[in-house]
Amino acid sequence: GLTVISGETGAGKSLLVDALGLLGGLRADSGVVRHGADRAELVADFTLDDAPLAAAWLAENELDETGDGDAPVCQIRRVIRADGGSRAWVNGRPVTLSQLADLTSRLVEIHGQHEHQALLTRASQLDLLDAYGRHEAVREPVAAAARAWSALLRERDGLVAQGDVSDRIGWLEHQHAELEREALEPDAIAKLNADHRRHAHAAGLIAACESAFARIGGDEGPSLTRTLQQVRGDLQRVAEHEPRLTEVDAMLDNAAIQIDEALSLLDRVRDDLDLDPSEFERIEAKLGRLHELARKHRVAPEQLAATRDGVGAELEQLRGAGERLDKLDGEIDLARKQWRQAADALGRVRREAAASLSARTTELIGELGMGGGRFAVEIEPQDQDRPDPNGAERVEFMVAANPGQPPRPLRKVASGGELSRISLAIEVAAFGLDAVPTMVFDEVDTGIGGAVAEIVGQKLRALGGSRQVLCVTHLAQVAAQGHA
Repeated sequence: GLTVISGETGAGKSLLVDALGLLGGLRADSGVVRHGADRAELVADFTLDDAPLAAAWLAENELDETGDGDAPVCQIRRVIRADGGSRAWVNGRPVTLSQLADLTSRLVEIHGQHEHQALLTRASQLDLLDAYGRHEAVREPVAAAARAWSALLRERDGLVAQGDVSDRIGWLEHQHAELEREALEPDAIAKLNADHRRHAHAAGLIAACESAFARIGGDEGPSLTRTLQQVRGDLQRVAEHEPRLTEVDAMLDNAAIQIDEALSLLDRVRDDLDLDPSEFERIEAKLGRLHELARKHRVAPEQLAATRDGVGAELEQLRGAGERLDKLDGEIDLARKQWRQAADALGRVRREAAASLSARTTELIGELGMGGGRFAVEIEPQDQDRPDPNGAERVEFMVAANPGQPPRPLRKVASGGELSRISLAIEVAAFGLDAVPTMVFDEVDTGIGGAVAEIVGQKLRALGGSRQVLCVTHLAQVAAQGHA
């Protein structure tokens, strides 16, 4: 809808526009703080049902919130101190002024002040032309081809920057061969360490095993096995008088089985143990080589396998660098041709849309009290050496405000009133096709009256059918068209 803000001079109409500008990230000085106050505080609430770009930006920057109805909302708050400093928050979380400007550019567009108006930038003009012509499907292949070309060029530059890699290949081959000679998997290293400990303590292990075997099941002197057999025999003779002793005997029988298995394992362990100095020296030498390699590559021994694989991967990459470089030249040329084809297709539909937008806007600015004025979308080819994601041309909105005047860039139009009306005409012609959901027109009726003012009001009301439109005005003919 169209909301009209009207009143006498000094009532504070433009102050509301200034407040939106400050919430949009404009730099502020202490002059905006009321005399005697410590600070000025500005707050604006936005519902984001019709602002998908703003909602996506909030989500990407982890500043998103939902309201009571689960619809996304956005609250912007800025405090300007009397000493000139300021702070800003979005949904209660602090943000920088550049973030604030980035967000509000997706929420509010202010017309009538040069520094506020997105239509003055060439990038915004190009976006509006593409929105007017509904070129999204044609523009995406251009951007994709440009990204692909850039990625291939970066890869080629990286390979070229390496220069002659033969020395590097030779050094890596030596490193890789040295690592390949050893078993470097973590399991193999763990087994080697265990073997080393066993051989280092072989004498003590042998003595402990022999002593345990003799005390448990030895043939000479008392042993645990014979003692257990005697105890079982004694209990079996009297078990008929106490049945529970039969359970004791069964338990001792199980214990005897466990003891026999323990003796068998002890015997095998003892047989495996060998006092072999040469084997111990071999294991120590192997461990020494591993620790030397670990120091050389500045990693733990357990990480040597990963180091070996990394060296091998780099070696493989460098060996294929020359072949890849030859292929890249062809791929870069192909990507440039693909971009050229997509950009040519985009350029054709842009020229058609430019002619249509120029004619429609020229008609509207005549209705808005600038009879004889002309509007034209000038399309200029740009440097073709580097594929551009935005296409092969630049756009400039040109305006001749009066008959006989040569067209000049919109950003150089001097009159604020003319600029406001031209912007209104462009927005009405494009019918709010840019994605900004709120448009503010600050005194677009400057220098007009009568029937033209009524037409301005009608155009603003029509624009309000698809956007939130706020209009600061002095004229009853414009105000009468407002929904609020």
